[in-house]
Amino acid sequence: MSFLAPFFLLGAVAIAGPILFHLIRRTTRERTLFSSLRFLRPTPPRLTRKSRIEHWLLLLLRCLALGLIALGFARPFLRQPTAPTQPDGPSRRTVLLIDTSASMRRPDLWKDAQARVAQHLREATAGDQFAIVTFDRTSRLLFSFQQWEAATPSDRVTVAIAALEGVSPSWHATHLGPALVRASEELTDTDIPQEGLRRRVILISDLQEGARLDPLQSYEWPRGIEVIPDSVKPTRTGNASLQLIAESPDADRGNDPNLRIRVANSADAKREQFQVSWNSSDATAPTSAPIEVYVPPGQARIVPIPLPTNSAAVGTNTTPVARAASLNLKGDDESFDNTLFVTPPQPARLDIVYLGNDLADEARQPLFFLTRALPETRRQTVHITAARTANPPSSEALAGARLIIATGPLPDALTDRLRARVEAGQTVVFAPSAPDSSPTLARLIGVPTTLIEEKPTRYAMLGELDFRHPLLAPFADPRFSDFTRIHYWRYRKFATPLPTNAQVVTRFDSAAPAWIDFSIGRGRVVFLASGWSTTDSQFALSSKFVPWLYSLLDLAGASVAPSIHLRVGDAIPLPPNRTAPLTLRRPDGSVTHLPPDQGPFTDTDQPGTWWLGEGAAAVPIAVNLDPAESRTAPLSVDQLEKLGVQLDASLSTAAAPPPKPTGIPPAAEAESRQKLWRWIITGALILLVVESLVAGLSARRLTSTPEPA
Repeated sequence: MSFLAPFFLLGAVAIAGPILFHLIRRTTRERTLFSSLRFLRPTPPRLTRKSRIEHWLLLLLRCLALGLIALGFARPFLRQPTAPTQPDGPSRRTVLLIDTSASMRRPDLWKDAQARVAQHLREATAGDQFAIVTFDRTSRLLFSFQQWEAATPSDRVTVAIAALEGVSPSWHATHLGPALVRASEELTDTDIPQEGLRRRVILISDLQEGARLDPLQSYEWPRGIEVIPDSVKPTRTGNASLQLIAESPDADRGNDPNLRIRVANSADAKREQFQVSWNSSDATAPTSAPIEVYVPPGQARIVPIPLPTNSAAVGTNTTPVARAASLNLKGDDESFDNTLFVTPPQPARLDIVYLGNDLADEARQPLFFLTRALPETRRQTVHITAARTANPPSSEALAGARLIIATGPLPDALTDRLRARVEAGQTVVFAPSAPDSSPTLARLIGVPTTLIEEKPTRYAMLGELDFRHPLLAPFADPRFSDFTRIHYWRYRKFATPLPTNAQVVTRFDSAAPAWIDFSIGRGRVVFLASGWSTTDSQFALSSKFVPWLYSLLDLAGASVAPSIHLRVGDAIPLPPNRTAPLTLRRPDGSVTHLPPDQGPFTDTDQPGTWWLGEGAAAVPIAVNLDPAESRTAPLSVDQLEKLGVQLDASLSTAAAPPPKPTGIPPAAEAESRQKLWRWIITGALILLVVESLVAGLSARRLTSTPEPA
């Protein structure tokens, strides 16, 4: 038996009171008259006991009552340790969900996370099962339940800890929602008996508010799976970050040479004064003076950053190193997100080869409208190479062209070269202006074909349009789908059936095909039954012509330049129709060779400037950290509960504000549950009642006893 307030046992000293009172002999107050004593012989007194206890039962009752009162005030309780029992199956099935995102790069966080993993594994009992899942932008199963069972019981912890060796935080964002879904799926194994099994997910993370939880909104959390947040906390609070404000495609860099940067400061920050400065990747280029920025905690500021005075860091096209730079943020304690990589907008170069006998200054011919419909802009530079059929372009010019346009009959040798380019993946637009182009078209599509020129009585119109085709996709909206104002004076129609590889995009009101898309090899041939010269139609004079040309460029894979500002994990688009391998240089200097048939490159695993290509033609691509990773303020676990995640609050060590301590130790909790003092005080009261009855009976007995004569 243990006592919650053992000092009250000192009250048992009061038991000495009844004993003393019972030993004290009262002197009688009754007097008896007696004659003179001088005739009596003096006799010395005999030695006898001065005190004698007469009422033993009363003494015992009074002592017991006082002892019980002292015992009750000491608040005794019984300790009942229970030996752990091991069920037949596993007692706990646990997934250790470990955060390896970029925010875990802060000092000491990853070491703390590794120590937490080792601690949880060493606390495993004989019936426990463990799996390890790491996550950042994606989730990876590092150590499975099957591997845990396959290892010998004495080596399981060692093998599991060894599986974490070599793992370190990446530069990716924190996608916590998909990771929790993945962990719950690992625990919902129907082959494991669920009776008597505790399933839990121990989340080891810094739990920063920038973590993405979107998938949990549409996910029904399985019942019986508990999430135990085990938060690692940084030694310093607060964080500031840089973010590039995207420019409008129509912005005029000449009138506004500044870049706009957002400087954000977290709500728990202790610093509010920062400096932003250029740090060119070219070691010979000087940097500009730092710009002072004042950002209070929890706020953000938009700061215009002027380009360096020599303009060599950003915006020139002299050498590859002169076309990329970085901005540094100083004054912040956390440096993992204090560098912003910037590359200037590089216009896409679109090479178009035009094969025809007309001149660019002939106002009614196709080349005249083509050169004026595709001007040079900030986002693209169109270079049209016009070649006559008698003087065909070189093989290099054809191979580098994104789009090839032919408007008349071609020599067989040139047609065969175009056919080879189509099979390699390029796009050829054939808009003949005369019916004698049948041999050229037949040689291009590989099917014998005969064209007949048709001249309508008044004019022809497009009567049937397939807006699902990429050529007409920009006009699918009902506001732009009206083509009735375009009149065609003449067109060519097929006298033979169309081949099976032909897709009719539009038809005239006479049901004759107007635009036909022939799929050949990896490329295509787009046939126009009527061209855009004014002798054929009004197409070049309509508002549909320029958007149609851009949709044609998109179909050929020659649209504007892709975004050069990406986030870690985003795909880098690669030029289509490549015939040679492409070189990609990472920020750490390593080089990756991409084959011609590879799609977009998705392994952007580090921030910095990536270079696509070689030499002066290399294109810089800035890859930056996800801005959400800079939101390092603690995430409240209440957000997880609102999304349906079942939390084990008793074991939660999340970064949310801890509950106020109740001040009740385990001993007090056990005593309040047993409440033995109530029974002890009740027994004391009963003894006092019995003592009163016994004392009353004794007093009556003494008063009723007659005195001897």
